[in-house]
Amino acid sequence: MPLRYTAAPMPVDHYENFPVASLLLPRRLRPAVEALYAFARSADDIADEGDAQAVLRLARLNDYRREIDAIDRGETPRESMFARLAQAVRIHRLPTTLLRDLLDAFSQDVAKTRYADFAELRDYTRRSADPVGRLMLRLFNADSAQHIAWSDDICTSLQLINFWQDVAIDWQKGRIYLPADERAHFGVDESQIAAARVDENWRALLRFQVDRARKMMLAGAPLALALPGRFGWELRLVVQGGLQICAAIEANDYDVFRHRPVLTRIDWLRLIGRAIRMKR
Repeated sequence: MPLRYTAAPMPVDHYENFPVASLLLPRRLRPAVEALYAFARSADDIADEGDAQAVLRLARLNDYRREIDAIDRGETPRESMFARLAQAVRIHRLPTTLLRDLLDAFSQDVAKTRYADFAELRDYTRRSADPVGRLMLRLFNADSAQHIAWSDDICTSLQLINFWQDVAIDWQKGRIYLPADERAHFGVDESQIAAARVDENWRALLRFQVDRARKMMLAGAPLALALPGRFGWELRLVVQGGLQICAAIEANDYDVFRHRPVLTRIDWLRLIGRAIRMKR
């Protein structure tokens, strides 16, 4: 599940959807989750941070692929981060195809900055977001077909919510995740994003995006009630946090340029209450 849960799970900057330090995470799983997080976060930083040329970023990500190849061969990599990852893969039988999907998504971020339609964007989130939830389900031995389907909805929803709250940040990086055909349908071009102009066209476009993300989150929400114990409670907070960000975008009249949604302590108390009251 997108983007690290520390004090609470939220779609935020970087690869922050692993519950690294959550009090709800069983101690026995923390080494594996931390190994997965270190892998995903460092690979994401290679693709997204600093001023290295694209060819160097892609070469470094290929180095990561070679380390995964070594893990597949049953070898223990020398670098400590990959040695810990190898241990997690072996102990929990984690499918390395999911790790490769993440690397493919990070590589795509290096070169691709526009998306023609939602199908193209969804193909990206299938590799950038969904693997996180699937890996977590495997750790908890809960990766049934239905659970995976729900998890994919939650993960992609979180990724989309992150995109919509970060339109301005992504623009500064030269990226637009809003599908081009949908921007055209609502009459929003790149110059409007550059100017941070919020008008009725923009509100209609972002309302459409937020509504779709919310529907996906609600479609995946049964997973939080289907899973017992700590993981289920973790997911309840994930779902409520994502829904609250959607509500915050709406409350700011879709002006994500000047009002990036943030959750206060009071918001988190409300989220906990809503998580407790969630019903099937």
